[in-house]
Amino acid sequence: MTTTAAEPSPLLKEIFNRERLQHFADELCGIEPGFDPQRFIALASRDLENLSIMQRLRQVAETFHHTLPGDYRHKLSVLRELAPRINHGFASIALPEYVALYGRTDRQVSLQALHFFTRFGSSEFAIRPFLQDDLEATLEVMQDWAVDENDHVRRLASEGCRPRLPWSFQLKQLIVNPDPVWPILDRLRSDPSLYVRKSVANHLNDITKDHPDWVLEKVGAWPADNTHTKWIIRQALRTLVKKGHPSALAQLGATQAAKVEIETFAVTPAAVLLGQTVELQAVIRSTSATDQTLVVDYAIHYVKKSGESSAKVFKWKEVVLAPNHALSLSIRRPIRNFTTRVHYPGTHRVDLLVNGSAVASTQFELTV
Repeated sequence: MTTTAAEPSPLLKEIFNRERLQHFADELCGIEPGFDPQRFIALASRDLENLSIMQRLRQVAETFHHTLPGDYRHKLSVLRELAPRINHGFASIALPEYVALYGRTDRQVSLQALHFFTRFGSSEFAIRPFLQDDLEATLEVMQDWAVDENDHVRRLASEGCRPRLPWSFQLKQLIVNPDPVWPILDRLRSDPSLYVRKSVANHLNDITKDHPDWVLEKVGAWPADNTHTKWIIRQALRTLVKKGHPSALAQLGATQAAKVEIETFAVTPAAVLLGQTVELQAVIRSTSATDQTLVVDYAIHYVKKSGESSAKVFKWKEVVLAPNHALSLSIRRPIRNFTTRVHYPGTHRVDLLVNGSAVASTQFELTV
């Protein structure tokens, strides 16, 4: 599996540790008489400590190929029996990875296998080589998956063709032109499963990074009276809302600049050590003569290694505020290092954003 996004946390690679490899071997012994467990362990654990989770995943899939007897279809039948016996969902992704590596010349059988395997983990990464090979034909199959009775299959219909799927390569054709995926997303616009709706929202949010007007036009034509659809729209437009995009804000009912007075906006403590937590407090009073929809966010300007700063916007609250009423908010945020962010000492500005505009600022000092 070729990836362009940042690798996941190093701790996740322990999903494919030696105990898990032994689990694979033990289960396969009960399915395939011609399976050699010692050879499987030797090949699958080769240089294991130095491999990332994705490299371990691929090595396991390659080892299935080298240690199971028979041709591709026979090996696939063995892996089908293995699927419900695997004791970890993400570890099951090694099965569709095998399909992606060795099944691209047997399309129909392979796509049926991905449809089956996704119920136990996910085939979202494995479907992408098939989309590269034949985008139109693969999307046609995925349209049928979008109405499948199983929510894992319906999610695959959306997640697998995301143009910028994390931990996988980008689908350049769909970045340039998202039209081919619209029939899938439209079929899933009111899906009863939150698992599926999250994927649809993330997919649309991906597209807003290249085609914001396209997304706004499409979701603007969806019926506005369905709770599930409204949830998808709100989540799909989150990046645009954080940027203060007027049309995205209008979709959420924030059709004009906020008429508010900021009575309080503060961060405590004013100085923190790395690993501690800051608390933001805000009191926002409406100065409008009518009810108004407010989308409240906050932005922390994180200090970078160079000494410059870069803003990260966080969601806070969406509310309809009555005339002269006040909204009191508080939120705690830990200031600690993540795999995606390393903190550096210095003054961190914090902005209060209402309907996309900065209306107040404060700051805290970070010591590392």
